[in-house]
Amino acid sequence: MSQVLTAVPPASPTRARIAIALFFFVSGFGFATWASRIPLIQHQLGLNEAQLGGVLLALPAGLMLTLPVTGQLLQHFSSRHVMMAGAILYNGALALLGFATHTWQLVALLFCFGSSRNLLNLSMNAQSVGVQALYKRSIIASFHGVWSVAGFAAAGVGTLLIRGSVPISYHFLGVAVLLTALSLAFFPNALALPPSPPATKSRFSWPDKHLLKYGLITFASMACEGTLYDWTGVYLVQAVHAPKELATLGFTAYLVAMTTGRFLGDWAVSRFGTKPMLQASGILMTTGLLLAAAFPTPLLAGVGFVLGGLGVSCVVPLVFGLVGKASPERAGAAIASVSTVSYFGFLIVPPLVGFVAKASNLRWSFALVALLGGVVVWLVPKLREEA
Repeated sequence: MSQVLTAVPPASPTRARIAIALFFFVSGFGFATWASRIPLIQHQLGLNEAQLGGVLLALPAGLMLTLPVTGQLLQHFSSRHVMMAGAILYNGALALLGFATHTWQLVALLFCFGSSRNLLNLSMNAQSVGVQALYKRSIIASFHGVWSVAGFAAAGVGTLLIRGSVPISYHFLGVAVLLTALSLAFFPNALALPPSPPATKSRFSWPDKHLLKYGLITFASMACEGTLYDWTGVYLVQAVHAPKELATLGFTAYLVAMTTGRFLGDWAVSRFGTKPMLQASGILMTTGLLLAAAFPTPLLAGVGFVLGGLGVSCVVPLVFGLVGKASPERAGAAIASVSTVSYFGFLIVPPLVGFVAKASNLRWSFALVALLGGVVVWLVPKLREEA
């Protein structure tokens, strides 16, 4: 099987780009499909907010605990094979989630869902770096734009199926079958990249000094992104005292800004360069969060969230691109290593926002998170030697 797959002739840049964009679509659509049904799953299992929060931790736990495994797999197999395996397992876990009737089943399946999502996401990011190398202009941010568009599409489909009273099991199973079919159809055009050579250490580890700066930049960006994703609506209701419909509108504005930034990011990189774009992103993050914290009105807080969405939109794909250039011989393992740090930003900082808010208020929480944008601005010039 492996020999047959590696014998596939190299795809054209355009066909490879479309194929990898499809896998980003699969990742985004599958995740948003699950998210669209969380309230109904909570109701069916009789979970309160605290219990639901504990259950949802199973997904990031699966993601984090399989980071070393993914790094090892990318050192022994081509990223295209890991990506395809990840897509199949990811869609399989999604299908089974719709049949969970007990809390322990949901926890176990969410762990598998997070683990397979990690396999899919890291390998497709390694593929996106390979596709970027085929182009003279920047195209890597558009892949993450596709992920965002897929999320919007899945949310819309989920809303329609909920209104039509379609059972969760049918919804998840149907989506899983469709996404698996698409993955199999587009897989032949993925790049036949060689495995990443093993690192000097015998097992996967934290980024070394050479890569740690990249990890810290993505940590800061993912922390800001997670904060805006989890707390935008709550902030508008509790700190701004806006009506609930405006809170939803503010969150939508943030998502639209982030998606727009991802599609405009490649054009901006081609015009201004990667490092100026990263510094501008850090400035936008800081400005947006500080604006919302300093002026808690619906209009200015909304503008702040739009600026924050634009700021976080392109940092991760651009940094992954730089990592691929800095460690071209082991891009997949290097991206997995950097992702170890970045995921902690997404997982740890948003809950800390709640603790700080309880001790003081949400405005102070947002002001403190805004400082992370300054970390990005400070670290980017220090990448000069590596990239």
